[in-house]
Amino acid sequence: MERKDFLKNSLGFLGVALVAPSLMKAKTPQKTTSALNNALACSSTAAETAGPFPTITPSSLIKTNIVSDRTGVAFTINISIININANCAPLEGAIVDIWHCDKDGYYSEYGGTSMQTVNYTTVHFLRGRQTTAANGLVSFTSIFPGWYTSRATHIHVHVYNAAGTSLLVTQIAFPEGSTSAVALVNARSYPQT
Repeated sequence: MERKDFLKNSLGFLGVALVAPSLMKAKTPQKTTSALNNALACSSTAAETAGPFPTITPSSLIKTNIVSDRTGVAFTINISIININANCAPLEGAIVDIWHCDKDGYYSEYGGTSMQTVNYTTVHFLRGRQTTAANGLVSFTSIFPGWYTSRATHIHVHVYNAAGTSLLVTQIAFPEGSTSAVALVNARSYPQT
């Protein structure tokens, strides 16, 4: 998918993604209109690729703070999983994995190749897994991701049911522009975490 198409198809700051039969919605502290919230409440989104850098052993990365030794613009990622087949009720027990690159475009668990020359094969930054609570919510502390050649700024998300069956692999894209967080990260003038 071309970078501009990926950005054009993303919804808002953290976006919305469907988990068949559940919906995952990433929330930001910014207020949104009730009409938008209602439109997104039980809508769906297409699956995306896990990319070339999926988490190798996600079950060993159960944690809330996924920053590790990385620096950058800190933020919280709240993701709610709801069951669209049960009147949008929260889905308890769903397993949510997320991963993304650091501010310089590097992924942990990979490296030493033409795709990523810096070798981070022995570290596990910016990767984590949680199980949804009764309210369907998981929350991660992270830093704003950078990007790498030909890719939009994004976060990968993989959702499983409680039995471990994959429901959805998707990506949450970030809008670009001179006042966006993407521009802030690119300027490298940010507070350290």
